[in-house]
Amino acid sequence: MDKIEAQKRIKKLRDEIARLRSAYHIENVPSVTDDVYDSLTRELKDLLVKFPEFTDLNSSENRVAGKALDKFVKVEHKTRMLSLNDVFNYEELDAWEKRVEKLLPADAKFNYFCEVKFDGLAVSLIYENGVFVRGATRGDGFIGEDITENLKTIQSIPLTLPSPYPQYIEVRGEAIMSKKTLVTLNKKNELEGKTLFANTRNAAAGSLRQLDPKLSAERRLDFFAYDIAEIKDLKINLQTHSEKHSLLKRLGFKMDHNEVICKNLSEVEDFIKKFEKIRESFPYGTDGVVISIDDLKLQETLGVVGKAPRYMAAFKYPAVRATTIVKDIKINVGRTGALTPLAIFEPTLVAGSTVSKATLHNMDQIERLDLRIGDTVVIEKAGDVIPKVVEVLPKMRTGKEKKFKMLEKCPACGGNVEKRAGGAGETVAYYCANPKCPAKNERYLEHFVTAFEIYELGPKILRRFKDEGLITDAGDIFTLTKEDIAPLERFGEKSAENIIKEIELKKKISFSRFLWALGILHVGEETARDLASNFGTLDKLAKASIEEINVLENIGPAVSQSVYDYFHDKNNLAFVEKLQKNGVVIKKEEKKKAGKFTGLTFVITGTLATMSREMAKEKVIALGGKVSGSVSKNTSYVLAGEEPGSKLKNAEKLGVKVIDEGEFLKMLK
Repeated sequence: MDKIEAQKRIKKLRDEIARLRSAYHIENVPSVTDDVYDSLTRELKDLLVKFPEFTDLNSSENRVAGKALDKFVKVEHKTRMLSLNDVFNYEELDAWEKRVEKLLPADAKFNYFCEVKFDGLAVSLIYENGVFVRGATRGDGFIGEDITENLKTIQSIPLTLPSPYPQYIEVRGEAIMSKKTLVTLNKKNELEGKTLFANTRNAAAGSLRQLDPKLSAERRLDFFAYDIAEIKDLKINLQTHSEKHSLLKRLGFKMDHNEVICKNLSEVEDFIKKFEKIRESFPYGTDGVVISIDDLKLQETLGVVGKAPRYMAAFKYPAVRATTIVKDIKINVGRTGALTPLAIFEPTLVAGSTVSKATLHNMDQIERLDLRIGDTVVIEKAGDVIPKVVEVLPKMRTGKEKKFKMLEKCPACGGNVEKRAGGAGETVAYYCANPKCPAKNERYLEHFVTAFEIYELGPKILRRFKDEGLITDAGDIFTLTKEDIAPLERFGEKSAENIIKEIELKKKISFSRFLWALGILHVGEETARDLASNFGTLDKLAKASIEEINVLENIGPAVSQSVYDYFHDKNNLAFVEKLQKNGVVIKKEEKKKAGKFTGLTFVITGTLATMSREMAKEKVIALGGKVSGSVSKNTSYVLAGEEPGSKLKNAEKLGVKVIDEGEFLKMLK
């Protein structure tokens, strides 16, 4: 084949592959088998090896780039990527409509546009002169990460647009993994001993954050477009959101057919109920329906408040429940040695993901539910929340069910199990008494590096360092050198250098975080902050009596005894001394200053748009307030960001005031 013939053949192959790709990934009507498609693709690639001058970087054969990235580059969104306000029932939907109507002229007439809310990862795609040039994650709405090469691996994202195309267009949509693909991926991960993905959303996000695009390609993601953020130089006057969808379809983007224009809320509710009936069999994870004011001029009039548009709302379906049979109750050993029971059951589909275990928290919970091995139970999973057993169905019993008895020996090390008075509202708790328990030690190492914010050291790396004999306890982390790590398989010079650099940067630590890192029983992050603020230095706290500790606000007898015991154990003192000898510097804690948040307790949940939750926490503390990890009657405010989870529901049940990010920023001023 000469050059002219090759060029013609390459064009034919590209055109046919593009047609087949569209039929398979966009229109969902494949006209040939995978073998035929793969054969054409192989022929095209073979020809391009012989005739590289005809290589086109924007063609489908270049969806998988060969070079892996060192890290993702941050990119700024020209138009902020917003999130949506949620409604959970028809009364809240009606209230949203009334708020909208108050902001519009009295004579305004409008339709609603309803579409499926996919449970994936929101991304932005930019095309210039019909060519895909950049793709990015949502990030915080203002700044995202450039994941262009990974997005190119998604077959349903066109690399070039059909003519006539705009000079510039920014398309917004959802990258998502199908339920079927998730099952296949998790089976593969299980065989390879890798962590299983909890749901399609986590799987999609994890796949797109692979530094090597080839790994992303293996995950077989999909993309559904849902909006146009900006468009230039196309002789078309878009007047409605539904017209945007029509244009996206013409430009070759995959769109879900479950969308409809509604004249009123009654028709919106009909669509929500209709889709709910097919939701379980829907091939993709979805947690609701998005309702928009269809008219774009009215959208502009309504505008945005905080991080969400007024002209859109997301109707969220209620938490999904399912029934299953408890096959066994296993015990997990935590970092403090606490023994936590887990219910094990057949893989069960609930809330869009397959689960096979649920936490039972403690023996009190098992006794309250009267739960037995072999029982038929109701499990509940809302969003990404860990599934829980909420009810036992005693009428389903056969008589063969067995009551569970707490183990007398630790399942990890065989050490004695002690029954102790529990903290944080628990009446009783069970602990492994062996201080050298390997499971206990492994969890503790993970906790330690989290408290020190040494993010380069994940669980697998810590386990590897232990297996190689580089570390025996957390104190050895600060003696590691680049020469220790670089020779290990899959590490190398650069990786070793990054780890050592991170460790060195984190040797200086506040007294409160140091206390938290020690893993003292009953001393969480907030308690550590209270102790550090009141005693100021490690030396003063170590010499304090139980009475001196116990007089502090929010510090009870169990905490006082635990702290006193810790600093009167020679092994613990030797460990603290080892940390300091190896270069750890404990910064003196300043006493808490009174501020506008003094006496107030905040709970922060969900994703915030203008700051991380850690930053919000520091702002509360700087103004004299406290931040708790759970909602109680003593909570003053719940700061709710995007996807707040169960804490928001707890706040509503207890009547705790919920504020959004906009209100929080006003309070800070």
